[in-house]
Amino acid sequence: QVRLVESGGDSVQAGGSLRLSCEASGITATSGTVGWFRQVPGKEREGVASIWRRTGATFYADSVKGRLTISQDNVKNTVYLQINSLEPEDTGMYYCASDDAHLSKWYDRREYRYWGQGTQVTVSS
Repeated sequence: QVRLVESGGDSVQAGGSLRLSCEASGITATSGTVGWFRQVPGKEREGVASIWRRTGATFYADSVKGRLTISQDNVKNTVYLQINSLEPEDTGMYYCASDDAHLSKWYDRREYRYWGQGTQVTVSS
């Protein structure tokens, strides 16, 4: 059974940093794709970063490039999302998602088979 558990969300001031974690079980640590998505009420879930587990290739949305870093610890089977210089616009529920394939459309939520429950990030100005 596949399980993704996010953690690390918090309420922070603008300019701060957070590291979100996505701990996976039931999936291979060295294959497939893990993506991070952000959702705010009334808007669609948008992909912000993704990683191909086998090669470590990373992908980012243009809107967050330079402030987000996605990484993985294959021993812990955990994928991290480091967010620096937090802005109020970063506020939202952050979900991690996984699929068995190396996804070219990593930003498309419909490509992912497995989802976690999310962790809330709130950034105040």
